[in-house]
Amino acid sequence: MTAVHHPSLADLTTTAVGGPVNTYVRAETEEEIVAAVRAADQTGERLLVVGGGSNLLAGDAGFDGTVVHIASQGIQVDHASDCAGTLLTVAAGHSWDDVVAWTVENERVGIESLSGIPGTTGATPVQNVGAYGQEVSQTIARVSVYDREAGRRTSFAFADLHFAYRDSYLKRTTVDGSPRFVVLAVHFQFTHGELSKPVRYAQLAQHLGIELNQRAPLADVRQAVLDLRAGKGMVLAPQDRDTYSTGSFFTNPIVSDDVIDSLVPANAPRFPVVDASGEPVQGSTKLSAAWLIDNAGFGKGFGLPGSRNERLGIDGADVAGGRASLSTKHTLALSNRGEARAEDMASLARVVRDGVHQVFGVELVPEPVLVGLSL
Repeated sequence: MTAVHHPSLADLTTTAVGGPVNTYVRAETEEEIVAAVRAADQTGERLLVVGGGSNLLAGDAGFDGTVVHIASQGIQVDHASDCAGTLLTVAAGHSWDDVVAWTVENERVGIESLSGIPGTTGATPVQNVGAYGQEVSQTIARVSVYDREAGRRTSFAFADLHFAYRDSYLKRTTVDGSPRFVVLAVHFQFTHGELSKPVRYAQLAQHLGIELNQRAPLADVRQAVLDLRAGKGMVLAPQDRDTYSTGSFFTNPIVSDDVIDSLVPANAPRFPVVDASGEPVQGSTKLSAAWLIDNAGFGKGFGLPGSRNERLGIDGADVAGGRASLSTKHTLALSNRGEARAEDMASLARVVRDGVHQVFGVELVPEPVLVGLSL
C-alpha cells in the first residue's frame, strides 16, 4: 500500500479533469483496501473510492480527504462443472474488459455484450453496468464488501443487492463517491457454451447479421460490440479526444406507458424495461437519451467552435469556449477536448439536460458520480 500526497483527480479519471487531493492511497490487496479505508475513517477524513475513474466527474477544487485507489487484481475459478456452470471470483480492481475477454476465451456465457466498457470489476455491481441488452446483475451471485459503519467484512447475496436499471443497494448507500460498502470482490456464476445469450439489442443483431433473440458465437459478439463501441468513441484511445469522457453521460430515461405518447413522437426509439434477471417489466418503457439529445437540437460535436443548436438558438462555443463538447461520434458522451475543466463539462451537461427537458419534458439523469460539483 502506497500513499502519495497531492496528485490530481485528472490523473485518475477518463475525463482528465479534476483538482488535487489531500492524500492518495493505492491499495493492491483486500487487506490494503480495508486498512486504507479504516485509517481514513479513524481520522475522520472524507473518503473517495476510485477504481478505473471512468464513471467519475470530479470538481476543479479537488478533494480535501483521502482517495483510495482500488488496484487489487485476480480472477479465481471457485467451481466449474457442466451442470452447475462456473463460479468465478474477481478482485475489485481487476480490469472489467479483461474479465469479459477471459469469459469469452473460456466459453463462459453472460457478459459478452459488456465488452469494451472501461473501469474495474468492483464498480460494475454498484452501477449495475449494462449495454447492448445485457446487465452485469444477470450473472452476479454475490459481492464481498467492507461495511464501514459496522467496521467489518461481509457479503451481499444477489437478492440483497436490489438491482435496478443502472442502480443497486450499493449505489443507493454511496454519497458523493463515498460508499458505506466498499467492494472487495465480485462473485459471478456463468453457464458454459460456445454461443452467446440471445441477442436482444437490434443494432447488435444487425451488425452480427442475425435476427433478434438469436445466439451467435461468443467471440463474434465480443468483436461486434467492440466495433460498435469504437465507432461511437466509447473505447478508450489516448489519441482520440472523443474518448476523454465518462462514456454515456446520461442514463436512458424510463417513462410510464401512460404518458409516453404525449412526450415523444411515435418514431422515437423505445426499449423494454427488464428486471435484474432479464425479465420484462410491464407499464414502463425506456427511451434513448442519445435520440432525445440529438432531436432536441444537440448534434454530434455540439460545443465545438461553429456548432449550433438551431432549434433552441444556442451557439455551441458559448457553452464552454470549445473546451468541452459532445463527442463527434455519439451525442451521449461529453468529451474533454484537451483543456477542459470540470466546470466546462458540467456547463455542457446542464445545457443539454435543460434543452432536452424544454423540448420533450423528459428529465435526463447523469450516470457518472459527481464529486465536488453539481448540475
